[in-house]
Amino acid sequence: MPGTKKLVIVESPTKMKSIAAYLGDGYEVLSSVGHIRDLIEPKNLPPELKKGPLGKFSVDVDNGFEPYYVVSDAKKKTVAELKRAMKTADELLLATDEDREGEAIAWHLLQVLQPKVPVKRMVFHEITKEAILKAKDNTRDLDTALVDAQETRRILDRIYGYEISPVLWRKVGPGLSAGRVQSAATRLVVDRERERLAFVSAGYWDLSAQLASGAATTDAAFQAKLVRLNGDRIASGGDFDDLGRLKPKVTATTLDEASALALADALKDPQVAITVTKVASKPYRRSPAAPFTTSTLQQEAARKLRFTARQTMSVAQSLYENGYITYMRTDSPSLSQQAINAARNQASSLYGPETVPAQPRLYKGKSKNAQEAHEAIRPSGDTFRTPSSLANTIRGNDFRLYDLIWKRTVASQMADATGSTASVTIAAGPTGVSPHPAASGVLAEFSASGTVITFRGFMLAYEESRDEERNAPTDPTESKLPPLEEGQSLSLLEVEAKGHETTPAARYTEASLVKKLEELGIGRPSTYASIISTITDRGYVTPRGQSLVPNWIAFSVVRLLEEYFTDLVEYDFTAEMEDDLDRIADGKADRVDWLNSFYFGSEKHRGLRQVVDNLGEIDARSINSMPIGDDITLRIGKYGPYLEVIDPAAAADAPPRRVNIPPDLAPDELTPAKARQLIDAPVVIDRVIGVNPGTGKNIVAKDGRFGPYVTELDPAPAEPVVVELVETQTESAGETIDPLTGEVTQLVDAGAPAAKPKRKPAAKKIALADKPRTASLFKSMDLATIDLETALRLLDLPRIVGLDPETQTEITAQNGKFGPYLKKGVDTRSLTSEDQIFEIDLTGAVELYSQPKYGARRASSALKEFETPDPDSGKAIKIKDGRFGAYVTDGVTNATIPKAETVEEIDFDRAVQLLADKRAKGPAVKKAPAKKAPAKKPVAKKPAVKAAAVKKPAVKKATAAKTTAAKTTVTKTAVRKPAVTKTGTSTKTATTRTAATKTPAGSTTQS
Repeated sequence: MPGTKKLVIVESPTKMKSIAAYLGDGYEVLSSVGHIRDLIEPKNLPPELKKGPLGKFSVDVDNGFEPYYVVSDAKKKTVAELKRAMKTADELLLATDEDREGEAIAWHLLQVLQPKVPVKRMVFHEITKEAILKAKDNTRDLDTALVDAQETRRILDRIYGYEISPVLWRKVGPGLSAGRVQSAATRLVVDRERERLAFVSAGYWDLSAQLASGAATTDAAFQAKLVRLNGDRIASGGDFDDLGRLKPKVTATTLDEASALALADALKDPQVAITVTKVASKPYRRSPAAPFTTSTLQQEAARKLRFTARQTMSVAQSLYENGYITYMRTDSPSLSQQAINAARNQASSLYGPETVPAQPRLYKGKSKNAQEAHEAIRPSGDTFRTPSSLANTIRGNDFRLYDLIWKRTVASQMADATGSTASVTIAAGPTGVSPHPAASGVLAEFSASGTVITFRGFMLAYEESRDEERNAPTDPTESKLPPLEEGQSLSLLEVEAKGHETTPAARYTEASLVKKLEELGIGRPSTYASIISTITDRGYVTPRGQSLVPNWIAFSVVRLLEEYFTDLVEYDFTAEMEDDLDRIADGKADRVDWLNSFYFGSEKHRGLRQVVDNLGEIDARSINSMPIGDDITLRIGKYGPYLEVIDPAAAADAPPRRVNIPPDLAPDELTPAKARQLIDAPVVIDRVIGVNPGTGKNIVAKDGRFGPYVTELDPAPAEPVVVELVETQTESAGETIDPLTGEVTQLVDAGAPAAKPKRKPAAKKIALADKPRTASLFKSMDLATIDLETALRLLDLPRIVGLDPETQTEITAQNGKFGPYLKKGVDTRSLTSEDQIFEIDLTGAVELYSQPKYGARRASSALKEFETPDPDSGKAIKIKDGRFGAYVTDGVTNATIPKAETVEEIDFDRAVQLLADKRAKGPAVKKAPAKKAPAKKPVAKKPAVKAAAVKKPAVKKATAAKTTAAKTTVTKTAVRKPAVTKTGTSTKTATTRTAATKTPAGSTTQS
């Protein structure tokens, strides 16, 4: 058919442009911008389905775990564009990524578009012209097993989260979440902090000597360390356990400070002989690291470039989609023959033929199951582009990460680094008579080593970094010992006694946590970055430098999960689930059978539903409490953690004392001694700064729920005066006295029968005490040091700067909801800092007002702007700084940047994804305000003189009763009115897997 084209659908706008350039005419390449549909939120289900089996999860757990999918509102425009393009297409090529998510995107596209033309699956692992053309000519069918694995994981995560998260909301706090992988990762971080909390440090001493091979100090000197004393080994850090004691099977001598200092002094005696007793040498060889997998790339980028896991994946995605590297989600370190040849040729040309071994190096993955069928992450193409050749093409983080990948790939095919390591043993002593027994007549033995690398090999291109390991022996560094022989005498230049303390296990960094997750088999390459981002965004961990520090709320969450959902946070069980998903992806397991076993139970697992149904009573107070000392308890409350201490001298019914915990205090730093210090510290709140000379009131500094502030209080606050306005009957019939004015009201007919006494109205209380003035401290101020003058200036805000010379309007400086600003009538101008409130003068204020409010004063309020418009809205994308932090916006949709990411990390593709995710969620549904009952019409108070009105209560009652009866009748009639069914009203179309059978692509789909 004339005018037709082959339609290629990818999931990324950047990928779309790259591929379109390679395919040329005859092909139209469009992007789905990720998933076009997903599980609907249960609250958005059609009303008739909310009470059925779909109502809880949007998954029919009673009928094969069929999911209920919908195209989100944000993707309807994209789907419409794809359908329009389908009308003129004679073939559909689904070219999404070759992993589970990519396969699932392709399947959803197939179900929604319902093409009537041939459908093919096009896959590739690098975006180069050769790879794209080859993929076009070598298509395959859709892999429904991969789709099943992705769908099983999606349903599993929905069920897990929706069953367990509500328990956390009720017993720990609102807004928390649980997930099969994120909960295990959180537990790892918390377990490490528990180790640090329980850790007891041990102190030990040793000696370090500076020796020379000749008598003159000009000879080459080297460092040696004390290793034995009278033949007994000296204890080092690795010999102690976490309780500060020597390990049971360790036999070693521990030096204390006095012994070490005495021994150092004894060795300084010139009469003490120092002799070389042993010299040894052995070959040194070191091999290059394997090419990058997703895990090792994230680890190394964190160590060398200080990238977060999410930042690494974002930059790698950009490099991949622009054709610079191969696919970045893989757990295979192997290289194709094409890549091996490219790396070897480049190493030979750049570093010399001698740096390339005779046979290519082959690498095999360590993980039990490789999820992705790709090779390692490497530069794309059959000839690698050097970083220097791309210096003017890619910049910033893209260039830094490409440089890292290129070096690692080339080095992986280079020869080992070789050399020799020399070690020497030196005897010093015996020492002379010393006042200290540990230093008298002893023979000390020192050891030193040095490595000389004679052939650098792969180290010419790249050297891998390593995480710091506690008590691990240090690798020999490239240092050289002077030529030494056995029996040779040495000179002692300096000897120093050094004290050491054992250290607890290091906190996880992003790199080490990813490594640990991979070792345990938890998660897969595509999930590591999202795991860390999730536990950070949820507030379970806080990055401190490179370390991940758990917050106290994480301790409560992990404790609840350990006690009531034990199996689900076991590392082995979580890893087994990943293995089971791999089996489903390989077609070796059935997804429905597996989900039935997980949710309803089986012989080896009792099932999530049974666990939730039999939870029993959970003591929230116990879950959120942790004993710190005999009388001190840590509690995690609604507004954060605090210490609770019981005063033994207080009354039995007296509430315990509560002390806030500083927000920057890490959990392992809250020792019993630190807790006692916080409790015994002088209370800085309610500190009287001084007296306001104008009012005589005390100026008090306080620390409140929303931060520190100052307030003005009476020296001795009295109870507010309360006046009860109650009409008083006098003894004289027919007289009423107004309590405020004393006026006596005389009834007209004093002799008439007394009216029925009126019910005493509620007392109207009027508090005559004024509300005290308050003012928040500036961020630059300290509650403990603020003085009276500053406090008075704060309380006097807003400050009058002066009168505008032109309009004579008063200009004031003040602090507001969105920061400091100037105000002139209704016209405002922002100030750059709070201190300017007190500093700016009239001239500066007039100058500020002379500038346009927007535009000239600041060219753009955006922190970052992108040249390419949003593919969905067509509008420019910017990153701005808002009240709640940085956010991405296209002028219509705003998406908050997660806590785990920085503005610098957000590239165009990530910005597009954040906006797409926000649109997919839809606008926040505001609850309709409750309808207020109509105000009752007040009954007119009849003057006492109209006695006739008092005599006719029956008539009024009858009228009221009639009115009520009439209203009741109307209400009943309305209830009986049958509901009207609106015919012709279109309902929202949704798709279930029953209606959308997975049909392998590869042939024409007829409808």
